Amino acid sequence: MTTWDTIATGYDRTNTPSQMWLGNEGLRRAGLRPGMRFLDVAAGSGALSLPAARLGARVLATDLSPAMLELLARRAGDEELSIETRVMDGHALELEDDSFDMAGSQFGVMLFPDMPRGIAEMARVVVPGGRVLVTAYADPHAIEFLGVFVEAVQAAVPSFEGPPMDPLPLPFQLHDPDRLHQVLADAGLEAVEVETITERTEFRSGEHLWDWLLHSNPIVDTILAELELSEEQRDVVRDAAVRVGPTVLTAPINIGIGTR
Repeated sequence: MTTWDTIATGYDRTNTPSQMWLGNEGLRRAGLRPGMRFLDVAAGSGALSLPAARLGARVLATDLSPAMLELLARRAGDEELSIETRVMDGHALELEDDSFDMAGSQFGVMLFPDMPRGIAEMARVVVPGGRVLVTAYADPHAIEFLGVFVEAVQAAVPSFEGPPMDPLPLPFQLHDPDRLHQVLADAGLEAVEVETITERTEFRSGEHLWDWLLHSNPIVDTILAELELSEEQRDVVRDAAVRVGPTVLTAPINIGIGTR
């Protein structure tokens, strides 16, 4: 079982509902239209696939995690949407060249150990004139939920300075808009555009915030495990985060689009 299988239920509860608006933003900018063949790479439980299907696209959602795809299929069924799912490694897509009108990845390919290869694979499977959409976190220092987490950990471990930034953790390897632009161009894409927008996530309570921090990605739990915190220290961290209470936190997001 992969890490993503393990966190799939929590991720589906926290991340997917809060990120569908972002899926719409990317698809709108990329020009997705009804009837287009759309590929979602590292789809998770559907924050990009579901908006694409709602827009009338014919969607194939791929991911390494069967658990994620099962949850995606359940969401699609609840909305009576037709989305095909296939377990697949985005580094080596088991798909023919020129198979899709558009390929997208939201908070997916940015996590790949060989991210340029993942983007090159997306470019390979779109038709000439087709588009590739990549959505990734921008400047980590401006991501407010990360700042909240760091401060919460410091309540238990005052010396904690946050996740190491040299080298950058995989989730932030596309934080620089110029880097995203270059990787898309290196994949043979033309008319590349990268826009940085602001994501706003509303938290109803401190408990909601902590649940989202812990389950919306594997980063937080990984850091807590690496710190080898006692149960008492973990409770201190949780309590510090919960005390933030109802809030709205922002994060800069890079949306990159290129045409084959």
